[in-house]
Amino acid sequence: MTAQSPVRWTDPEQQELEERVAAAELAWLTMDVDVQTLRVEIDNFALIHHQLLGPLYARLDELDALVAEALAARTGLPEDLRQAAEARRRVDELPDLDALFDTVREQEDAPPPPAAPARVRPGRDAQRVYRELVRRAHPDLTTDPAEQELRAAFLIRVNEAYAFGDTGALETLAAEWSTAPEAAPAVDSPDRLGWLRLRLEWLTGRIGGLAAEQVRLERTAMGELLALAPQDPDRLLEELAEQLLAKAAAQQAELERLLGAPATVGDNGGADPDAQENQTMFAQIPTIDAAGVPADAALLDVREQDEWDAGHVDGALHIPIGEVVARIGELPDGKLYVLCRVGGRSAQVVQYLVQNGRDAVNVDGGMYAWDGAGRPMVSSGGQQAFVL
Repeated sequence: MTAQSPVRWTDPEQQELEERVAAAELAWLTMDVDVQTLRVEIDNFALIHHQLLGPLYARLDELDALVAEALAARTGLPEDLRQAAEARRRVDELPDLDALFDTVREQEDAPPPPAAPARVRPGRDAQRVYRELVRRAHPDLTTDPAEQELRAAFLIRVNEAYAFGDTGALETLAAEWSTAPEAAPAVDSPDRLGWLRLRLEWLTGRIGGLAAEQVRLERTAMGELLALAPQDPDRLLEELAEQLLAKAAAQQAELERLLGAPATVGDNGGADPDAQENQTMFAQIPTIDAAGVPADAALLDVREQDEWDAGHVDGALHIPIGEVVARIGELPDGKLYVLCRVGGRSAQVVQYLVQNGRDAVNVDGGMYAWDGAGRPMVSSGGQQAFVL
């Protein structure tokens, strides 16, 4: 019979804290990734939303102002005149979105200027915390290259805070270092239990901060809009475009009614010249029936990959709607005929391209109309092509 080794005693409180800290670290890292991903998704959605739908919103705001002005001219009522002036003011105050996004891109591309630290003499408290941090976190205290790199990066932040004499920032860094995994005492160290308590408190605070940031992002205008279709934001944009186009058509009809049903553009037809001058100057989105698209036309398909794979026009250029803005340089010169499934997404892209000086035409009815007109299609896998 062999003697059994004695079972090592483990402090139950420490064991519980070890498990809670491990679980909190996993939750913190998972939530951090989720929040960062949400922030990127909202930023990207906001950019595409403003660039593709911005012209439609501007067109609708202009129509609203024209309708209000036409009504005020007809009634002369003070309230109608006030509302007309307010509607026109909203149009005049619209920001230049193209200039805004160009400025943002320039700021993203340009390296940030180095911040010049204020010439201050750090106080005694700052000096004390700084010396303690350097003593505990100096890279030379370890021989592990990875940990040396982490310590060096940490000390850069410490030196920056000290350069500004920021005692509060130094104390925050000290608290962070005292609970960082790199500073953890050994499992059998008498200091381990105290470190676990501090680490759990620090992780709980970080998780709470991330949760608050997630709620803030979700409650932004773009966050709430994206939440309506988080798995298919492109088709959400298509639906929004169709709603805006329908509302614009209704406002156009109301404007024509108020102006006395003016003649069509280019035909005076004896219409009142004053009414002609007050007509909206927004042209309709250039549109063509699927049957009328020339055989040698340059086609742009803005559907998603699965839709393209199911059935598309041979020789068409495929750029999903969410990538059009970033890949606009890939578009060929000359007239471009834009396709999607039913014509909503392609209408957005045509509006955007026209606003940017490109010659673009929307294929009315999209691929459904193309298929209905008997125009040829192919699939990516060689099977029978169909419209998805």
